[in-house]
Amino acid sequence: MKNFLTSFLGALAALVLFVMGGTFLLFLIAVGIAAASKQKQVVVEPGSYLVFNTSTNITDAPPPFNAAQFFHLVNEQDQQNLQLRQVTRALQSAATDSRIAGVYITGRFEPSGYGDGLAALKEVREAVEKVRAAGKPVVAYLDFAMTRDLYIASAASEIYLDPFGEIFMPGMATEPMFYAGAFEKYGIGVQVTRVGKYKSYVEPFIRQDMSPENREQTQKLLDDLWGSLTADIAQARGISVPQLQTVVDTEGMIRADQALKAKLVTKLGYRDEVYSELKSRTGRTGPHTPFKQVSLADYSSTLQEDHPSNDANGAPIPGVAHGDAIGVVYAEGAIVDGKGEQDDIGAERFSRELRRMREDPEIKAIVLRVNSPGGSATAAEDIQREIRLARKTKPVIVSMGAYAASGGYWISAESDRIFAEPTTITGSIGVFGIFMDAQKLLNNFGLTFDRVKTGKYADVMTISRPKTPDELAIFQHSVDWIYDQFIRKVANGRKLDRAKVEEIAQGRVWSGTEAKNLGLVDEMGGLADAIRYAAKKANLGEKYRLSEYPKRMEFAEALAEAMQGNHPFTSKASSGLVSKLTNQLSEEARTLEQFNAPTGVYARMPSQLVIK
Repeated sequence: MKNFLTSFLGALAALVLFVMGGTFLLFLIAVGIAAASKQKQVVVEPGSYLVFNTSTNITDAPPPFNAAQFFHLVNEQDQQNLQLRQVTRALQSAATDSRIAGVYITGRFEPSGYGDGLAALKEVREAVEKVRAAGKPVVAYLDFAMTRDLYIASAASEIYLDPFGEIFMPGMATEPMFYAGAFEKYGIGVQVTRVGKYKSYVEPFIRQDMSPENREQTQKLLDDLWGSLTADIAQARGISVPQLQTVVDTEGMIRADQALKAKLVTKLGYRDEVYSELKSRTGRTGPHTPFKQVSLADYSSTLQEDHPSNDANGAPIPGVAHGDAIGVVYAEGAIVDGKGEQDDIGAERFSRELRRMREDPEIKAIVLRVNSPGGSATAAEDIQREIRLARKTKPVIVSMGAYAASGGYWISAESDRIFAEPTTITGSIGVFGIFMDAQKLLNNFGLTFDRVKTGKYADVMTISRPKTPDELAIFQHSVDWIYDQFIRKVANGRKLDRAKVEEIAQGRVWSGTEAKNLGLVDEMGGLADAIRYAAKKANLGEKYRLSEYPKRMEFAEALAEAMQGNHPFTSKASSGLVSKLTNQLSEEARTLEQFNAPTGVYARMPSQLVIK
């Protein structure tokens, strides 16, 4: 009877799960059909304000399909993920579009993963400035603003701050987590091999604080990034950098009255007062009538693709070879061997796409947009091999985003030209290997191992014991060799003397500004600048189209991914205290999962910077 009840309840549970799963699947399909049939028509009324809601995560690459965007099609909710080019194109178009009377900026940035990077926001801010330069008003409304929010809003012609609002702009900080104490407590051993006195990625595993070298490079980097941000904000607000720094250091949490006094904002006002002003400007009246507006996401959907080879009616433009294109490849995430996850730069996937673009006669140039802290050295070399081959037949230009360090710099070094923003984090030319053993941990549970082998190093990759000095010497030799190759690639690719590269390498990270001064970067500029340069090098003029990878998935593709367990349906992360700690620990664990190189050798930068 007991076995019968167990089997019965198990079968019943399986049936319930099957029915629930099937119901959810049918629901998704039904909503997908509804969304596809809806095809909302966007009408831009003359005199409208373009609404840029910054409560979003701006990524370099087209955001993968997710549930929030999916239900946006049906419920017309705000889109939670936007692509950088989508934002800049919309703002630049609004500057010259006679239907757009101005721009309204509201919301608070919600960074996730590699999104909302400072380098990307620099390009967004420049696009906002173009609207002002065209003589159109840009109105920003803030309630509780962080540094990123003020950085974008500072470019506006009018900045409203809620009378009970605040600007939290205490400065920049990074706070890496150190595991050495916990590892020692629980009996987890860590051994490392590395080259470069500044190559500090391994420090959290072997130390309980920052080394003097790491503290030195991090302080310099933060000073450079903060200096770039404060210079832009101060110039826009008509004050000096020292004046801005005094307010930051004196107030920390800058109250509304202090922000107005310091000229960080132009007016204090409630949201309804801003709405009333915008209604007046757009000729709207009545308590239930919103001001004349169009969201940035909707407006961008009405724009024609950049430099199309066909006109609005689908006919080829005279003098344009049908299909002449620039391939734009977004290398965003950690560099890993194999295909990798959706948010990784999988060497197998990206090498295949670069090879396709290299062999495609319609692709006249390639722009590689890099937003990566690096990862596997072998994976980085697989990707760069395709770049070297592509350069034999067409220009390859690199545009650096927020991060292009270590392995991210590896794949950039041998391109025709490198563009970066002042706030790009790059360099970190160094290599390390990290090896863990659980011998003491397992012994605490009474678990032991014995072995039989056919060679001295047959069990070298085991985690049941620490590496012997001979084994560590093997890995150190591999690390030394790869570092030597890294130095050679940088010297050849950037046309620098090897001795100079060795001096500025050592695993040290640099800001984009310093990297330009050192010769690691050729030119300051964003993705649009890199694309224009690629078009010039390929003699395309203004007549070309863009072919992007990876592409945004359609509903059917996303559903297929979900059925295969790849989970393209995502939700916004919670911002509570427990969630923040859990997310940080999960992200650290995710990083360890990305250590999949067969050689155990990596080119990856230290912990990412967090603005607090």
